[in-house]
Amino acid sequence: MRNIALKLMYNGSAYHGWQVQKTEVTVAQTLQRAISKVCGENVSLTGCGRTDAGVHAECYVANFRTSSRIPVDRLPFAINTHTPEDIVVTAAFEVDEAFNAIGSCIKKEYTYRIFNSRIKNPFYVNRAYFYPKHLDEEVMDRAARAFEGTHDFAAVRSVGTNVKSTVRTIHYCRVTRAGELLELKVCANGFLYNMVRAITGTVLYAAEGKLAPEDIAHILASGDRTLAGPTVPPGGLYMTRLWYEDERLNG
Repeated sequence: MRNIALKLMYNGSAYHGWQVQKTEVTVAQTLQRAISKVCGENVSLTGCGRTDAGVHAECYVANFRTSSRIPVDRLPFAINTHTPEDIVVTAAFEVDEAFNAIGSCIKKEYTYRIFNSRIKNPFYVNRAYFYPKHLDEEVMDRAARAFEGTHDFAAVRSVGTNVKSTVRTIHYCRVTRAGELLELKVCANGFLYNMVRAITGTVLYAAEGKLAPEDIAHILASGDRTLAGPTVPPGGLYMTRLWYEDERLNG
């Protein structure tokens, strides 16, 4: 059996997240069906993360095992002929037998986008969080940086997937502005359920004056979800970078 890793991207608006579910249409389910048609056998995909309903990926890695001998350079085009336009495989590689898209991932970057304008933009519907009141990106950046380091992030997670530990290491968490578009970029060795969306909501609370950036250390130490900001909508969230030992998969 060959172990094949795929690099792909998707617009998650039409899907109930990545993970296969019994009653909902998901990215993994849709992609597995396409791959199975190409390879002539059922396959099971392992993804690099469980993106939630409505969340997007500009960079994503998944792997599967197959006895098919189709050359890897032909796989992207072949698979893409069977996928909807909002899921695209960009590259395929044969990888080591031990490779696992989630277990082999060293760190990940998510980007949350906020369209900060008095007037709505139809091209950002489900692709950025519309926020009409002017936001101070300098205050937001100070608040974002307070999340950097190794902490217990229980205060910025939603109840969901059971995990052994809520301790994670955030390598960077920064806010930048380009015109009316704000981006919060956060890179970590792992993420809890809704962690980035709760961090973003807390950073927005700081911009609104509902808390100070200096309060975030206390909020994290408390582990109390009610002290942090809200979980912002999923449409502004994108997986944007991944790091692996196999550099072909980085992006």
